[in-house]
Amino acid sequence: MSSLFVLGGARSGKSRYAQARAEALGIARTYIATAQPFDEEMRDRIARHQADRETGWETIEEPIYLAEAIATHSAPGRVLVVDCLTLWTTNLLLAEHDIAAATDKLTDAICGASGPVILVANEVGQGIVPDNPLARRFRDEAGVVNQRVAAVVDEAQLLTAGLPLKLK
Repeated sequence: MSSLFVLGGARSGKSRYAQARAEALGIARTYIATAQPFDEEMRDRIARHQADRETGWETIEEPIYLAEAIATHSAPGRVLVVDCLTLWTTNLLLAEHDIAAATDKLTDAICGASGPVILVANEVGQGIVPDNPLARRFRDEAGVVNQRVAAVVDEAQLLTAGLPLKLK
């Protein structure tokens, strides 16, 4: 496996699946976290994710410059788990970054990685149409990011109720 995209709904088992796949490789593991702890609920969520990982994980926190983090930390004998692209897209949107340009850099970094990369994202397009322009823009941007990443990875899995369904 060179690159794997793990997609699914909230609490579908995406992170657990990605971590298990990384651990099964038996090589060094780096977790690239995109979440920012802006409130108590998010701090608790981050703490739960940290507790779910076995020992032996290095953690890099990078909410914006994901392509650069992948380029910096990718190495033969090291798997990177990026969790998650949905929060990364949110971070870019709220900071008014050029999401298309950042996604170009991200797909280039995935293709150029010298070790395996596993990327996690939420599938946000299967619900109702949001009732406000910011939420609709977010849904649209996240959908495009997911499509672009899915196009360049070697494998894609959709997680539902903890069960993987191979897409690619």
